[in-house]
Amino acid sequence: MSHYCDLAPGHPWHGPYHDDEYGFPVADDTALFERLVLEINQAGLSWLTVLKKREAFRRAFDGFDVDRVAAFGEADRARLLGDAGIIRNRLKVAAVIHNAGVIQALRDAHGSFAGWLDHHHPMTKDEWVKLFRRTFRFTGPEIVGEFLMSTGYLPGAHREDCPVHQRILALGPAWQKA
Repeated sequence: MSHYCDLAPGHPWHGPYHDDEYGFPVADDTALFERLVLEINQAGLSWLTVLKKREAFRRAFDGFDVDRVAAFGEADRARLLGDAGIIRNRLKVAAVIHNAGVIQALRDAHGSFAGWLDHHHPMTKDEWVKLFRRTFRFTGPEIVGEFLMSTGYLPGAHREDCPVHQRILALGPAWQKA
């Protein structure tokens, strides 16, 4: 079985993501929201497709500003569904807008999206999936698992002999503290 650590190094799209983002602890709500949006949009597609469209997603979703996206109305939905730069899936677009509103409520209750994640950590992947399904839209096992691995809440983003793994360990990801 191939591992991302085998495929990504030196690749123009996967390489930078693997080396500088994937598995690193994320505490910023905008960055967490971005990662959730990207993972939702990856469903049924390749990660390369999502990485290539990342800048278009950033523009389309106002820099992943949670408050602005939560306020999107019908005109914004229509704009997004007409934007060839992003993945134009009605369910995914609706989920992103809905989930921005959910994150606003989580911030009110826990201070931040990261605070909500930290409040529930540690959990098994199955427990996280159940929680995400109760809380968000369009968050199945693959999306939740990748989101949590990519943001440092679940282990497994890198092989133990990958040099990036050592850099992540030095930062004390949440999964290491479980």
